[in-house]
Order: sequence, then C-alpha cells, then structure tokens
Amino acid sequence: MLPRVLDKRSFRSCVQALLAGHSVVGPMAKGDKFVFDEIASPDELRMDYPISLLGPRKYFFPQSEAVLRYKMGDGIAIEPTALPTQPRVVLGVHPCDMAAVYLLDAVFAKDQVDPVYKARRANAVAVGLDCKKPCDDYQFCLDMGSLSRREGYDLFLTDLGDRYFVEIVTERGKALLDGATRDARPAASDDFAARQEIEEQKARNFRHKLPFDVKYLPEILDESYDSLIWEAIARRCFACGSCNITCPTCYCFDVQDEIALDLKTVTRTRRWDSCQLHEFAKVATGENFRERRSDRLRHRMFRKGKYILEDYGRMGCVGCGRCDRVCVAKISGVETYNQIAGNR
Repeated sequence: MLPRVLDKRSFRSCVQALLAGHSVVGPMAKGDKFVFDEIASPDELRMDYPISLLGPRKYFFPQSEAVLRYKMGDGIAIEPTALPTQPRVVLGVHPCDMAAVYLLDAVFAKDQVDPVYKARRANAVAVGLDCKKPCDDYQFCLDMGSLSRREGYDLFLTDLGDRYFVEIVTERGKALLDGATRDARPAASDDFAARQEIEEQKARNFRHKLPFDVKYLPEILDESYDSLIWEAIARRCFACGSCNITCPTCYCFDVQDEIALDLKTVTRTRRWDSCQLHEFAKVATGENFRERRSDRLRHRMFRKGKYILEDYGRMGCVGCGRCDRVCVAKISGVETYNQIAGNR
C-alpha cells in the first residue's frame, strides 16, 4: 500500500476522531520524564518524546491481571475472566518498543496461545513513530537490529517537520486511517525525498556500540559461561529487579491465588516477576537453582542474547537501554557484552 502524508493540524483532528470510538494510548509528559498513558485530548500527546520510562508493553501484557476466579465448596465452579474487547489505538511507538511487542506476539500468541493476550492484541492498532536520533547515550538499538523494523505495526509515522509521512503496513491500519480522516493525501515526490533525508540523518546519527555483529552474540555468550566476569559484575548488583521491570521484552510472571473474606471465592492473578530476585528460581522443595547473584545476572544476559533467540528466532534485547538507565549499581548491558567479547 502506498504511503500517505498527513499535516500536523490534520493529525490532531485525526486523534480527536479516534478518541470518539477508541481508548487512545500515547506518550505523555510526567514531570521531566515521559510515560505511555491513556489520553483524553490530542493536546496531551508528546510525539517529540525521546524515550518513555516504560514501553507500551503493559497495554498488551499488564503488570497485574486476574486470569480466572473460582469458588470452593462441594464442587469447584471455575469462572474465566472475560476476554478484553475494548478497541485501543497505541500511538507513537518507537521501533525498539514495537520490536519488543513483536517478540511478545511470538511468546503469547503463537504455539502456546494465551487467549487474554491474543484478544488484547487483536483489539489494538499499533501506530509507530520513527526515531531521527538516539534518545540518549544508553541506547544501542542499531546493534540489536531494532532501529528499522516494521513488524507488528499497522501504521508507521515519520515526522517531516510540518507533516507526517504515513506508511500503511496492514489493512487494519488503512481502515483506521480512512475512518479517522479524509485529509491524508498520497505521498508526492518531495515527501519521498524528505523521508529519504530522514534515513540519511539516521545513518549519520546512530553508531554501533558493540565491536561485533550481534549474530555472534549467542556463541560469545556460550564461551563465557564459566567466566569470572559474571561474579565480578554481580558484586555490584543489588538484585532489585529494576532491569526486568523496565525491560520491554521481559515476560516472566508469578501466579497467586487470592482468597476473599468469605473464604470461598478465589481470584487467580498473574503479576510481572523478575529473574533477578532471590526467590525467583526457588521451588517447593526449598532448592534454589540460581541462589547466587552471579548466576541470576548471567541468566538474564543469556536470556536476552541467546535463549530467547533460540526459542523464538528473535533477539531478546532490543537495545532500548532502559535496564542501564535504572540500574542503581550502574551495570551496563553494552559494557557487559563488550567485556565478555574481549575476555573469551
């Protein structure tokens, strides 16, 4: 489908039209930071944001959600929670965050289908927003191959100054655009030229931070499994789990049954969990398979650079740099990968 162009005044009207029939989520300012949240007006949108504290993962895979309820008694009556039906538009998703959602699609909606995730994903239209320059010094999305990905989007926007260049990726995206505005005109030659200039800008602005092609990362990790580097880095780690909570590709969760005051009604809830927490790998017998912080740290790095790739064919790290930003011990994923590459 051929691209279109939407001037920014028309884009505002388009968002206003979407609000009439959808829950619209987008980047908003929160103090001097940015978050994805539900908007009530186009004025709340900040499409110029560098990076959000958390990606939009929570709108596809919430921090906490009830998966079923049941009543105890003579016979257990199980009541699955209703599948999500509300139509939602997620605006302004950067390439690294959409690459993360695309990974979650493989985890939850392919071989082992999670019906709640699948329903939520089916009701959401994803509208991307290209990055002209690095959000800050922590990112390494170019190395991880997420900077120019289009998988998972329905529409993809590039800011051309006074207008947006709109790539129509899916039929669903086209239907959303057609239903929200009649002002999106076909892209002309000067629009294509401006879009190409953005690509050339990106080539000048983004730089590799790893001294090797990321395709070699699984093998590099393999050879470093018994390295003393893991122990050395883990001495600084507080095992707080902040890296997992802010990571857009982490999908581990804990499941708990919560009994109501009547002592009969039970709600089964799943919540995000962190492989860096001490109890994460502890089983019913009391055995903890990753008792040491170095084992947990190594496991996280292997998950991001090797295990998820082997399971789903997609890199488990998208290079957003959020884990590095929030780490109180200043442990850097880029520095760790570079260290193990140089000490094999």
